[in-house]
Amino acid sequence: MEETQEKEIHKNIKVSVRNLTKIFGKRPEEALRLVEKGKKKQEIFEDTQQTVALRSISFDVYEGELFVLMGLSGCGKSTLLRCINRLIEPTSGTVEIDGVNIVEMDEDELRQVRRTKIGMIFQNFALLPHRTILDNVGFGLEIQDMSLSDREKKAREAIDLVGLSGYEESYPSGLSGGMQQRVGLARALASDADILLMDEAFSALDPMIRRDMQDELIELQARLNKTIIFVSHDLDEALKLGDRIALMKDGIIAQLGTAEDLLQNPRCNYVERFVEDVNLSRVLVSKDVMKRPEPLLPPDSGPRNALRLMEEYGISSIFVAGKDRIFRGLVTVDGAVDAKKREIPLRDVMITDTPTVLLDTPAQELMPIMAETAYPVAVLDDVGRIKGLIVRGSLLAGLARLEIEV
Repeated sequence: MEETQEKEIHKNIKVSVRNLTKIFGKRPEEALRLVEKGKKKQEIFEDTQQTVALRSISFDVYEGELFVLMGLSGCGKSTLLRCINRLIEPTSGTVEIDGVNIVEMDEDELRQVRRTKIGMIFQNFALLPHRTILDNVGFGLEIQDMSLSDREKKAREAIDLVGLSGYEESYPSGLSGGMQQRVGLARALASDADILLMDEAFSALDPMIRRDMQDELIELQARLNKTIIFVSHDLDEALKLGDRIALMKDGIIAQLGTAEDLLQNPRCNYVERFVEDVNLSRVLVSKDVMKRPEPLLPPDSGPRNALRLMEEYGISSIFVAGKDRIFRGLVTVDGAVDAKKREIPLRDVMITDTPTVLLDTPAQELMPIMAETAYPVAVLDDVGRIKGLIVRGSLLAGLARLEIEV
């Protein structure tokens, strides 16, 4: 049921790009005819002195998806991002937002879409140095002619969301790079835009701050469920953030898919070379390596039933969960024997502080957890229901299986 609901959510297309082409130069029509004839980028430049930045690109971005445009410098990813809100005018093709083609909009219509539906976050923060943090965050709302009290309220809420409460009256020069980028993110959130466009947003930050910002973005996305299109040249960042990744090369999408798609089924030599050095433990998550959580022990069971199940399944510990499958704890064979001898309830010997993980916990985070515990690790969903269990063998087998498949 949960999987069906997730698929239904992903059927709601928020951004749709079709046959998008961008040509830089004074005679784009001439170059466009050559594109339609299948001429290569270098051939077109030699014939026309026009540069084909994007070539007949089509893809959809779903509501609530964090979609990454990735590739080396010059591949067209930032140009594509800017075509989505028409900061750069496409030469041909369509960009639909909520089913409406913004390429056909006049300036007033486009301005309204940018103010209400799209937030843009740049690499260089783009803050106004003479304005306080509060005024920077509320700047877009000021342009919309929102009243001072309303925009300050929204700005303060956005500042709190990104963890900068207390810095409202500070100026950008007094903030670190990571804090300045949080201000840029807060400014986009203050407008309550459905779509966030992030162009190399974290690439100017130090590595440690960059990782912190990635974690904060993931946390914010879990709470706000925005549609985010994120540009990056860093494969590790793309693998960490992206629900799906579009790997670009020379103005086209070489491959679009999940991290697993790109790693396990590269469609061309370029993709294969791009991902060949990836640490596979960064790609696998708990649900990829877990086993079925059987058997489960009802909370009102006695020690004899616990021992019977452990003997039947050949295990030395068993998880406790009710009919709602909410995880309660773990009972070991020694604990059950002790409870039987002393004629005490199992809850008195149940271990409730055993490690647990979520379905999307990366394998690289599982390994130190597994190394420090003597018990299987329960895999829980967001409300605490047990979905699986992980033992050292299943984790190592999952990593080995992916190695072989790749």
